[in-house]
Parts: sequence; structure tokens; C-alpha cells
Amino acid sequence: MQSIFETIKRVAFEIDEAIKTEDLGYSDSENSSGEDQLKLDVRSDLIIEKAFATTPVVKNLVSEEKEGVLELNPEGRYTICYDPLDGSSLVDVNLSVGSIFGIYEGALQGENLVASAYVVYGPRIELVIATRKGRPQLYRAVQGEFRHIGEITMGEKGKLNAPGGTQQNWCDYHKSFIDDLFAEGYRLRYSGGMVPDLHQIMLKGGGLFSYPGTSDKPHGKLRQLFEVIPFALMYERSGGEAIDNKGRRLLELVPTHPHDTSPCFFGSKYEIAKLKTAYGIDA
Repeated sequence: MQSIFETIKRVAFEIDEAIKTEDLGYSDSENSSGEDQLKLDVRSDLIIEKAFATTPVVKNLVSEEKEGVLELNPEGRYTICYDPLDGSSLVDVNLSVGSIFGIYEGALQGENLVASAYVVYGPRIELVIATRKGRPQLYRAVQGEFRHIGEITMGEKGKLNAPGGTQQNWCDYHKSFIDDLFAEGYRLRYSGGMVPDLHQIMLKGGGLFSYPGTSDKPHGKLRQLFEVIPFALMYERSGGEAIDNKGRRLLELVPTHPHDTSPCFFGSKYEIAKLKTAYGIDA
């Protein structure tokens, strides 16, 4: 497992350099969802693929940018599902973006996620690693290496509200719920990048990130294996909760396809309890 984390640290510096120096335009290809790919998406994907090809414990790779499973090492133990550059459309306006990694052992489902990691590329490069034991650990890049900063613990109640999805496509009870949080004094913090928004809520002690099912995307937008399940581990291990619109733990999701999506809600215990009430979910 440690070799995987060390590989993630190496690719973080390579991707950061690509963000700073390479072409920000669109490529001539589409990803698995039919979306036009930025050249940085393609470049980041190749950086990660090349790095893990020489990591013997990694059996397979599954990228958000490609269909199917890439077989690497038949004797390997883990499959890594990753989003190489989440929020890449924000790079041209110089906002923070990130990479997300879910490390699975066995079938690709929530209960088999053994660890997750994400990298934030912003004014500083930061890395967070979570396993099934202990709190998520924060690292910061200093002079070409990652230094351990400390563990992340969320409070019972936060102050930040990051509501995803287009408001005109929300259902009435979701809109009322979000409005109620703002009426309590919550602060809007939403950049359009999952990694920086969820990272901010975790490091600021709590709050809520929501991406519900909407009229145009009833099954949500965010992908289970690459984004939703890896961050669910982060939030649960930091003292928060992560559920879907039925109240099910996101760590219990069983995708039927590598690119399945899900409504998702990540937050402190207080906000998740309020969400369950608003959605009519039994506690």
C-alpha cells in the first residue's frame, strides 16, 4: 500500500507541472461520458497510467477518462479507480483543481475500498490520505517533497454550504433544505470543483457538500468509483457522514458499471441529520 501512496506523491508533482506549463485547450477526443476532453485531462491520465504501470501491487487501473479496465500486473493486489484531474475546466481561470484516487481490493464496490487519496493543486499542493483506520492525514508539498501536517477531524456542526447542481433543476424539498441552511447563517462556498470544495469543508471543521439528483440528472452527476466512494471514506474517517438520497451510506454502494453515478451528500453529523429530515429519511 505504501508504494501506491509514494506513486501518488510523484504523479502529483508531474501533474502540477503540467497544469502550470502545458496547453489548456481542448483535445480531439471525448471521455467515457461523451464530454470533450481538455488536453490537461488526457495528459494527467497518461501521467498516472505510466506511473502505476511500474507499481507491482497495482493489478488494474480504471480511469474516469476511459472506458473499461486497464490490466497492468496480473499478480497485483489492488485496483485503482481515479479521476486524473477533477475540475479541469477551472484551470484556465486559475482556480484550484484536484486528483482523486480510490484503492480497491476485490470487486469494485464500496465495501472493498481499502484506502483513498486526493491531491489539491492550488496556491500550495496538498495531499490527503485515508485508510479504514484512524483519521485522514494531511500532507503539504514543501521544497519538492510532501511533509506530514497532521490529521483531519471535523466538528459535529459546520458553517459552510456547497450546493451542487443547477438550482432550476432541484426538487422543491431540496431547495427548501438548502435555503434553511443559509437562513441559519451558513456561508456559500462552491467553486465547481469537487476536490477543493470538499477539502475546504473538511479543513474548516465541517459543513455540507451536496450534489442531489436533479430533473436533468436524476441519478446525480458524480461518479461512484472515482469520486463519491473515495470521498465517503474521507468524511466518515474524519468524523462526518456521507449518504445518498435514500439515506444509504455511500460506502455501501455497489456500482453495476464503472461509470455509474449517484446523488451524494457529504457533511458533519448535524447537516446530514437535517438532510434526512428534509428528505423524509428515517434516522
